[in-house]
Amino acid sequence: MAQQYDNITTREVIGMFFERLAQDVGVGWLAMVSMLFQSDQEMEKYPWLGMVPMLREWVGGRHAKQLPEELITIVNKHFEATLEFQLDDLRRDKTTQIRTRINELADRANAHWAKLLSTLINTGNTDTNGLAYDGQYFYDTDHETGDSGTQDNDITVDISALPTTNHGSTTKPSAAEMSLSILQSIQQIISFVDDQGEPMNELARNFLVMVPINHWEAATAALGNRVIDGNDTNTLVSVQADGFNISLAPNVRLTATDTFFTFNADGSTKALIRQEETDVMFKAKAEGSDFEFDNDAHQYGVDTHRNVGYGRWEKSCRTQLI
Repeated sequence: MAQQYDNITTREVIGMFFERLAQDVGVGWLAMVSMLFQSDQEMEKYPWLGMVPMLREWVGGRHAKQLPEELITIVNKHFEATLEFQLDDLRRDKTTQIRTRINELADRANAHWAKLLSTLINTGNTDTNGLAYDGQYFYDTDHETGDSGTQDNDITVDISALPTTNHGSTTKPSAAEMSLSILQSIQQIISFVDDQGEPMNELARNFLVMVPINHWEAATAALGNRVIDGNDTNTLVSVQADGFNISLAPNVRLTATDTFFTFNADGSTKALIRQEETDVMFKAKAEGSDFEFDNDAHQYGVDTHRNVGYGRWEKSCRTQLI
């Protein structure tokens, strides 16, 4: 007699999904580059206030400073993903393939923030629908607020002009070229001043360098090897020994093969914003439903209301190798 298997129940499918979701196998760089805010309405408005004043000598009493208000608005969007299983598959599978697909659905949910933020990063120098709080592209060469003067967080590095023993290409730079380019991007971030002309990132010590996959090998050597390309002393390793912490994040979603991105991971404000109205929700058309009766199948879906937006451009620098 053939062995009979019980159908996998919806309760079991839901348990599989949330067990995997709780493992949070998503990317690890989210909190380093973005702030997470909870939302309870269709859109949220973020007043990006000017920086607080620097201490001054007490002359003639207190000088209260009103903060200029600049506004960012982020509208929540509804996202979903749905799987359909035939009842025969649920009956015959005995959880192996079903669990695999449900785990993949949870993994997709965990990776969704990375997809949304990567789109912002990729289009930060061209996105007219999502400008920075100062009305410029997020990555731009002429940011200016108050007494800041013109500032540039969209830089280029001519790798052929760098003092290195070995030279590569913009899509496959040498480790020494990558090291010096990363150092230039960090220097650029530390140089930024606020609307009062005061240094904004002078206390920055933690940075994240996000690279396309083709830069991964050179960036790994640039951040870890004391001697690179055979003869060159790696300044970047010495910088890390002096108290700077530089993390590396290869990102398969980056579209430009000659460009990497550096983020200041210190402080309470970040370069980007994650906004969440609802948690990831699991819904089913399953046992006893009209869908099951009409189609001899079940559908399992997840959805959430969320979105992303640009935060402080001063917390990031785009570096294109030329």
